[in-house]
Amino acid sequence: MGFGIFLLAAGAILTWAVGDQTSVIDLPTVGYILMAAGVLSILLGLVMNTQRNNTTHREIIERDSRGETRYRDRDGY
Repeated sequence: MGFGIFLLAAGAILTWAVGDQTSVIDLPTVGYILMAAGVLSILLGLVMNTQRNNTTHREIIERDSRGETRYRDRDGY
C-alpha cells in the first residue's frame, strides 16, 4: 500500500505541480496514469489484506479411554 500512495503522490505532482512542457511526453497524462496505478495498487492491497484476515482456525479436542485430553490446532486443511 505504501507504493500505491507513492504512485498517487507522484502522479498528482506531475499532473498539477509541474509546469514544464515537452514535445515528447505529456506530463499531465503520465501523472493521471500514475494516479490510476496508485489507486489500483491501494485497492488491491486492501482486498488482499481483507482476505488474509478472514482465515479460520479450528481446535480439535481428543479424549482417549483413560480420560486424558489432547488439544491440537488445525487451520482447516
